[in-house]
Parts: sequence; structure tokens; C-alpha cells
Amino acid sequence: MPTQPIQTIHWYPGHMAKAKRQLAENLRLIDAVVEVLDARAPAASRNPDFDDLFHNKTRIVLLNKADLADPQINAAWTRHYRAEGIFTDAVTATEKGAVRALTSLVEHATQERVAAMKKKGVNKIIRCMIVGIPNSGKSTLINSVAGGSRALTGDKPGVTRGRQWVRISPYLELMDTPGLLWPKLDNQDQARYLAFIGSINDEILDDEVLATALLLALRARAPQALMARYPGIDADTPAEALLETVAERRGYLLKGGKMDTERAARSVLDEFRAGKIARVSFETPEVLDGAAE
Repeated sequence: MPTQPIQTIHWYPGHMAKAKRQLAENLRLIDAVVEVLDARAPAASRNPDFDDLFHNKTRIVLLNKADLADPQINAAWTRHYRAEGIFTDAVTATEKGAVRALTSLVEHATQERVAAMKKKGVNKIIRCMIVGIPNSGKSTLINSVAGGSRALTGDKPGVTRGRQWVRISPYLELMDTPGLLWPKLDNQDQARYLAFIGSINDEILDDEVLATALLLALRARAPQALMARYPGIDADTPAEALLETVAERRGYLLKGGKMDTERAARSVLDEFRAGKIARVSFETPEVLDGAAE
């Protein structure tokens, strides 16, 4: 089983460049931008290119998948963005609260524009662009708000294709967009977090190396939850033995009695992403200042 550090991650296929051009072309059509971040790694999942791209647009931030992250750290991130004057809330796209949060944030963020148009006798239709990195839950959010599967969704990065408008009410329309990463992932810690949460295509990574790195990260952040999920793992289990321990306890065996660590790795990644191991946040707002997490 591989024990080397997770490989350097580079991920910017051609469709990402095309998606970025499409975003820029569509800006003239929208009144506000709703940026969907993954609450487990808000800094890592915030595309730095968006600051320049959307600098003259009203911006809203949703910390999605809040049910998978540490609640106290969710609150800290919410306070951080609100202090910067950004309309923000922590949500879970599959829950009803996400609908209320999004519509309330859009209403508050655009109320001046709506009021100005009303003075002119126009009932303004607000159009918002939903943006984020792959697998952030954008389409799931739109489907929840719209009350049905009107936008394409999937569990693989980049499943959304092209421009998709969804009318939420007579005066609110949302545009779903493809997930967009930036050209170079310089910060390898953040690249790991993106790999952990499934925002980088697993096909370019080694599952066993990635799962081992994830188990080490979880042991540092949520040791009791990790050990409860995978009995046999403890504080002294060597990195190279983590997946073997999971495979042994789960009965994942190959011919000849060898442990199927590849199957164990896939299981660990899937269970973490489904929220079955622990509610974990990999970053706190202090990381933006270069402080230790």
C-alpha cells in the first residue's frame, strides 16, 4: 500500500477555461452572484478568480453542506464574511432552511435595486448567478429552491453543463453554472482538502494515498469519531497500517488472504463525503491571515 505523501495536484482541464469565459459573458445578464462554498473548507473552496470576475456585482456567500462541518466553525466563518459586508449564511442544500436562507439573502442584497426600479414603475425581476467549484452543491441548491430536479446534479465534479435558468418565482430567477476551479492549485494543503471533499476528480488521484491522508487528518481533528467508526485504529496506528486495519475489520480480502486496501480506501472516502464519520472542518477563518488553524 502506498505510503508516500499525496501527490502534487494540478487540475484545470479545457472545459474549465471554457466555463470561465461563459461566466464572464453572462455577467451582463445578472444582478447578483451567489457563491456556494463547502463549509468544511471555505477558503479552499473559494475560487480566487471570482474576486476579479465579480468585483462590480452584489455578492452572496452560502456555506453549503453545513451539516457535514463543525457547527462552531460554521458560525465563525459566517461572522467572518458578514464582518466583510458579505451577505452570508450556513446551509444544507437538501434541507428546507436553505430555501429560506437563500431567498432572504437575495432579498436583502438586492432590495435597493428593487426599490429603485419600483420608483420607476417597474417590478424588477432579480436574476442571480449561482457559482462555485465542482461538487459544491450548486445544482442541488437550485433543485431544492425550485422544488424539483430542474438542474443537472451528480456526484462527480463538473456535471453541470452550460447555462441553465430556473425560475423560482415571478420575480426571481437563478442561473446554474458549471463548477469552476482555477488554473493552478498552489496551496497543496488546500488542494488536499478539495480532494478530500470530492471537488477534484478522483480519477487523477491515488485513492489509497488520498484515503490515508484523510484518515491522518481526521485522527488529528476528530479522533474519537474516527476510532468509533473504524475500531482498531488508535493514536499509535502507523500511517501505512491505517487502511489495512480498515480492510481487516471490514473483511475486505483479496485472494490469498491479502487485505484489499484499495476497497478500504474507496470506502473511507465515500463514507467521509457522506457524513458518516464525523462533522469536520479543515479550516478556520484564521487561515486567511496565515495563522495556524
